[in-house]
Amino acid sequence: MQLAKPVMRGLLSKRLRFHLPLAFGLSLVAAIAFKYAVTEPRKQAYADFYKHYDAAKEFNAMKEAGVFQSVRPSGE
Repeated sequence: MQLAKPVMRGLLSKRLRFHLPLAFGLSLVAAIAFKYAVTEPRKQAYADFYKHYDAAKEFNAMKEAGVFQSVRPSGE
């Protein structure tokens, strides 16, 4: 009994016909999942933070704590 020879001609194109659309589809699904699982919540968290953020109040708190070397606290 002899084994049949493997068909090598056109093997790459035959495999690519299946794997290339699969790879594109999976990468598209991964990109969409990353967008809605990571970037959208992060953008919402930034928006919520800056909705109530007062930069002047934060600056005055850091100034009173002595964080800045070129700004004197208002108590002196």
